[in-house]
Amino acid sequence: MREAYRSDLRHLVEDLVAMLDRVHEGLGGASTALLDGDLALAERVIAADSHIDEDQAQLDETMIQLLARQGPVAGDLRLLVAGLRMSSTIERMGDLAAHIAIVARRSHPQLAVPERHREDFQRLGELALGAVGSSARVISGNDLALAAQVEKDDDEIDALQSDIYRAVTRHDDYTSAEVMNLTLLGRYYERIGDHAVSLVRRVGFLVTGDTLDSHGGREDPEEF
Repeated sequence: MREAYRSDLRHLVEDLVAMLDRVHEGLGGASTALLDGDLALAERVIAADSHIDEDQAQLDETMIQLLARQGPVAGDLRLLVAGLRMSSTIERMGDLAAHIAIVARRSHPQLAVPERHREDFQRLGELALGAVGSSARVISGNDLALAAQVEKDDDEIDALQSDIYRAVTRHDDYTSAEVMNLTLLGRYYERIGDHAVSLVRRVGFLVTGDTLDSHGGREDPEEF
């Protein structure tokens, strides 16, 4: 019985990583659909989000059953409680990737991102993908050194989002559709970065027992 329990705990980590792999694939597709105006790809990303939702529901049910039946304590309890929070975070990241694809679909056949901001969103996509991929490796290997890179990527995402927002608010030569799209898209990528930070901070807490806000002196991104 205890061996089955230990196996379930190991699979918990594997399942969280598998969810992040789905998010990584969806985000990559959404970013490509956004910049290339690929309607078919956008539709596939939107449809695939339901699989992430299903993964979360199944994983949460498993963790709740383990909490109820096994009475975990100490590190095992922290892992299960953190796992419930992390699965919710990953599901939100999947939603955000789908939202990016929805903007691409709504704008079709025009591109949602004007040419002057194409490089900005190429970079946002690269950074967000890097943060998601690094988060998966942090979870699978407890690589806290890599967690610092996730925080660095998030800082660059925040800076780019701020630059885009300033450009939109300081100039009057954007259409109303461009203002809406750029504001929403910048926020979606910024939130993905925040959620990636939340994930690696939770791993840091599991490994070191350190508080969530001690990495970089900022609050837990889940709180806003």
